[in-house]
Amino acid sequence: MKHIILLGDGMADEPIAALGGKTPLQYAHTPYMDQLAAMGQSGLLQTVAPGFHPGSEVANMAVLGYDMPTVYEGRGVLEAASIGVELQPGDVAMRCNLVCIEGDLLKNHSSGHISTEESALLIEALNEQLGSETVQFHTGVSYRHLLVIKGGDKRVACVPPHDVPLHPFRPLLPHAETEEAADTARLLNQLIADSQAILAAHPVNLCRVEAGKDAANCIWPWSLGFRPAMQTLQALYGIEHSAVISAVDLIQGIGIYAGMEVIKVEGATGLYDTNYEGKVAAALKALETDNLVYLHVEASDEAGHEGDIALKIKTIENFDSRIVKPIVEALATWFEPVTIAVLPDHPTPCELRTHTATPVPFVIYKPGATPDRVTLYDESAAQQGVYGLLKENEFMYAFLK
Repeated sequence: MKHIILLGDGMADEPIAALGGKTPLQYAHTPYMDQLAAMGQSGLLQTVAPGFHPGSEVANMAVLGYDMPTVYEGRGVLEAASIGVELQPGDVAMRCNLVCIEGDLLKNHSSGHISTEESALLIEALNEQLGSETVQFHTGVSYRHLLVIKGGDKRVACVPPHDVPLHPFRPLLPHAETEEAADTARLLNQLIADSQAILAAHPVNLCRVEAGKDAANCIWPWSLGFRPAMQTLQALYGIEHSAVISAVDLIQGIGIYAGMEVIKVEGATGLYDTNYEGKVAAALKALETDNLVYLHVEASDEAGHEGDIALKIKTIENFDSRIVKPIVEALATWFEPVTIAVLPDHPTPCELRTHTATPVPFVIYKPGATPDRVTLYDESAAQQGVYGLLKENEFMYAFLK
């Protein structure tokens, strides 16, 4: 039997008064996810291990059943793999956001979702003026980039910028967790300070400001780590031939270390305007030859970070009608049965505008299996599912069994 995971990043939420006490997932019109719930079996999954920050890297690796205390090395190393940066022993890699600073505040984590074309010019300028044998910047996608420090120390406390929109940024700057990491922390703070002058004067930002857009006027490094020691999905579960489809470097990097083929879809943006139909076509084509496909859609997470309730509802409905519907309808005509799972990686509540560690709802539909009594797909309904609360690799074993 083949398998496909449909993951709507950050879809889960908390009850919102403006929605009559419903979550966006409960409020949205999602007939196809509800249909899967009625045909399948539901439950909750704890995707954030105790002691870990509820980041997308932690949550997505947990969905795939990886043991965080064993393999976790931060987000930067995963994105390094995605963009083809080969880390050497002693290289510390970290995510490097281009953020918007306004006065004393960190206005947003994405510089108004700056384009990759614009940000590539900014990263090039940073490398020219701040790069060295020790420090290298690498272009990623949109606001998400990579910073590598040779001989650095990863024991530096850094705050994910999407956790602190509209907070004063200076109290949140990197600081060493050990005496040995002090030099790395000082270097990062110097790079942050130096980047502000370089970026503010760059023609890209001058044009953005003139057009009324947020300037990408500061770097924000975070999530430091060394190259991880991850087993492939084949080694963990005996799965040969698997693929991942995502617009996000982080998810692609997880796929590379997991031994999955990374399939890139033209027009996939990581936002509400992503190429849903292209992703569906790529997933169905991959399933013809692969045994597992992981289809990731980022849009709801970004809407949650923006605190945009209406947009989050729209992204959930798009996920239902433009991802789940065509996948379910197409697979219903296949001779070979395909197990389908739907879930988010973590909640991104609109009123908090950041991730939480609350368990997420999931449904697993296996052709021929007896459904449970759940008939809706949402945070509350899933609590009544036959699976109850799953942890660690229990979801993957239930999904693959």
